[in-house]
Amino acid sequence: MKISYHGHSIVIVENDGFKLIVDPFITGNELTDLNADEVEADYIVLTHGHNDHVGDTVEIAKRTNATVIAPVELADYIGSNGVEVVAMNIGGKNEFEFGSVKFVHAFHSSSYTLGEDADLIYTGMPTGIIIEAGGKKIYHAGDTGIFGDMKLISDLNGPFDVFFVPIGDNFTMGIDDAVYATDKLVQPKIAVPVHYNTFPPIKQDPETFKNKLSTECQVLEAGEEVKF
Repeated sequence: MKISYHGHSIVIVENDGFKLIVDPFITGNELTDLNADEVEADYIVLTHGHNDHVGDTVEIAKRTNATVIAPVELADYIGSNGVEVVAMNIGGKNEFEFGSVKFVHAFHSSSYTLGEDADLIYTGMPTGIIIEAGGKKIYHAGDTGIFGDMKLISDLNGPFDVFFVPIGDNFTMGIDDAVYATDKLVQPKIAVPVHYNTFPPIKQDPETFKNKLSTECQVLEAGEEVKF
């Protein structure tokens, strides 16, 4: 069992010989260690439709024959590109070869843009995801502001071994809200900050987040693994 972080919101989970990638925004992401033309995947899980999360999904899936797991409207769009998809929605859980995926609420927005002058494609509701694999429970909050039902999500689905929480502010929670969400609402064993420093509006110091937390925090560089 291996869980690693790869810049922005990219997380890779490897279990029982299967590799799952969350939100593979690689091309255009200066903070990742991955190469979109070389990365391998059996499954890709998407939290929502924004371009900095869908990223290289279609290209990777076509090259590796990976199955894309996504909220239903986003799955429909991805599937229209000739990619195998599993469409799900908030509250739903599904079993796969590597473990299970459940989609939960996130408070954000969700659309995909084909180009600067193109219309937005509606891609459904934004989500957080819960992955269970190798005896571990992982909560990737996706892009979200803080909301009280994070505690309900934790009560019903936890305790979580790892919580990937956005700290970048401007588009998601900032550091103070992320600290409250982590310590008071989710209460995971380990918190890992994500979605920061990729672009100027989300510049943050993850060490500030770590120092404010009561929860164990691991600030990971791209390519580093969560240590249990």
